[in-house]
Amino acid sequence: MRIFIALVAALAVLTCFRAWAEDPAAADAIFKKLLAAQASKNYDAFVADGTTQLKAALSKTQFDASSDVLNARFTGGYESTFLGELNMRGCEVYLYRLRFKDDGDDILGTLSLKNGKVAGIYFH
Repeated sequence: MRIFIALVAALAVLTCFRAWAEDPAAADAIFKKLLAAQASKNYDAFVADGTTQLKAALSKTQFDASSDVLNARFTGGYESTFLGELNMRGCEVYLYRLRFKDDGDDILGTLSLKNGKVAGIYFH
C-alpha cells in the first residue's frame, strides 16, 4: 500500500521563477530539521525556513494530521538517504528515501528549495 502525504498542496502549483544552486549538504540539514520538527509536532519549527507561499498553504491542522501519520512510522526508527537532486520549475528539488525499521514500505521525500527557503516538501 502506498502512503501519500501532501504537506503542501500548493507544491503542485508552485512556480519558482529563478533557479538557485543550493548546497546538497545544506539541503540535507534542512531536510533533517524538517523531519525532527515533524516528529516533535513542532509546526513553528517546520515552517520557520519556509517561503511565504509554504506558510500560507500549510495550516497547523494539516501539519498535525501529517505528523500523526508519519510519527506512527517514526516510532520504530528510520534512516534517511539522499538520492539526488533535480531542477524543476526553477527550484532545486532534493530526493530522499526514508527506510523504516518496521520493514514496511519506504517513503520517497522531496524537498524543494528556492533561494535557501523551503518552497515545498512532499512524502509519497
